[in-house]
Amino acid sequence: MPAGGMIAGRALSTAFGLLMVAATAIAAQGVSLIAAAVAATAVVLGVRFASAATLAVMTSVVTAMLAGTPPMGTALAGLAATAYLVLRHARNVESVTASPTIVGALGLTAVGLGATAIPVSVPWLPLAAPVVVLLSYLIVVQPLLAARSRRTS
Repeated sequence: MPAGGMIAGRALSTAFGLLMVAATAIAAQGVSLIAAAVAATAVVLGVRFASAATLAVMTSVVTAMLAGTPPMGTALAGLAATAYLVLRHARNVESVTASPTIVGALGLTAVGLGATAIPVSVPWLPLAAPVVVLLSYLIVVQPLLAARSRRTS
């Protein structure tokens, strides 16, 4: 990758990382504010060390839980975290700014917001949700795995 493209990609990923932290820290006070500061520090360290980007996202999740961030802030943070990690770990910005990546991130954010907007009080729903997510993931990934196994054999 040309040096200019790498610098632009890192700058853009850092901007999304800081947006992620800001979105989770909107309601932060006390311990959650400390977690937000750790997340922001990890974003800055993520410029040089890719593994710090994952730490930044995980610490932002902790910040959102401790601060009780509203659903819209959490959705914005999740969308920014997706963009942050995708851009941070990409070899070139052009490959990750394709339509499927953007549509998938926006679509899943909309689904998450829709799930929080509809008040449902079904006691078994939290137990079924992980199974549904896993099955959905397997359905989506199955064609990719089949194509990969055909290439290797």
